[in-house]
Amino acid sequence: MNERAQQGDRVRREVLGDAHVDRAEAKTTEFTRPFQEYITEAVWGSIWTRPGLDRRTRSCITLAILTALGRHEEIAMHVRAAIGNGLTTEEIAEVLLHTGAYAGVPAANAAFAIGRQVLGELEGQEG
Repeated sequence: MNERAQQGDRVRREVLGDAHVDRAEAKTTEFTRPFQEYITEAVWGSIWTRPGLDRRTRSCITLAILTALGRHEEIAMHVRAAIGNGLTTEEIAEVLLHTGAYAGVPAANAAFAIGRQVLGELEGQEG
């Protein structure tokens, strides 16, 4: 693993958690290995490690883009990541509300439903 991939693995684990990354790696096959290597190096090692934005801001942008594009399968993971990156429940709601104004109410409605479920699960874990 090259240095950028190592940095990417470190950041990916810090943002998404070891359990998530370990599950993804356990599911990796020869067919999916190039894609896993790509996202680890290019997304996590080249983008998330850049100094221009902090992780809170990157989480806001990521949630907005996933909501706008209707990438529902990724929203829950990034709501959890946003909490881990220091966003509050209120800030996540503001990101989704703001996105709804520009990307459409149906997109934000779906993201709020996913966010409500994830945040409820996280609150249940705290007690």
